[in-house]
Amino acid sequence: MAKILALKSSVLGEYSQSSKLVDEFLSQHKDDEVIVRDLAANPVPVLDGELVGMLRPSGELSARQQEAKELSDTLIKEAKEADLLVLAAPMYNFAIPTQLKTWFDFVARAGETFKYTESGAVGLIENTKALIVTTRGGIHQEGGSDFEIPYLKTLLGFLGISEVEVVYAQGLAMGEEVAKPQLDEAVAKLSSYQI
Repeated sequence: MAKILALKSSVLGEYSQSSKLVDEFLSQHKDDEVIVRDLAANPVPVLDGELVGMLRPSGELSARQQEAKELSDTLIKEAKEADLLVLAAPMYNFAIPTQLKTWFDFVARAGETFKYTESGAVGLIENTKALIVTTRGGIHQEGGSDFEIPYLKTLLGFLGISEVEVVYAQGLAMGEEVAKPQLDEAVAKLSSYQI
């Protein structure tokens, strides 16, 4: 039995294509242990001047900082224990949603998920693979406008997650004749994915 951590980040709720694709994938893994975090419905707080202090505490934490640290500890534990991290990552303005970025802000903690050495940063999340499910209104794969996937792969690698698979569904705002084959292909790829 695999442990799967699925992160949804679309603000579109029931209309989200990325969430629907992830739900379709998870429906094939009912025997696995699954945690789903809908980061739009239950957002992680945005780091500010006070909350950033919980990442590298140098003294007593305020109540708000302590609450944020406890959430960070939980998110890190979930990520470290997962065999597979599934990211539902729609492209918003050529980047990942804010909701997904705040999750990374709470998970990327020195000494917990990465450390610095003489030869550079080393990720501390081991034995976790990632599956990125990205939906886009236009066509951006392998083009100069796809900043999302290189960014996500860099972030994941920084944390120690180097085995990353990407499933694309593009052109979803370009009419049914473009969108349907893209969604069908994404479903087929997700159906054949092996943890």
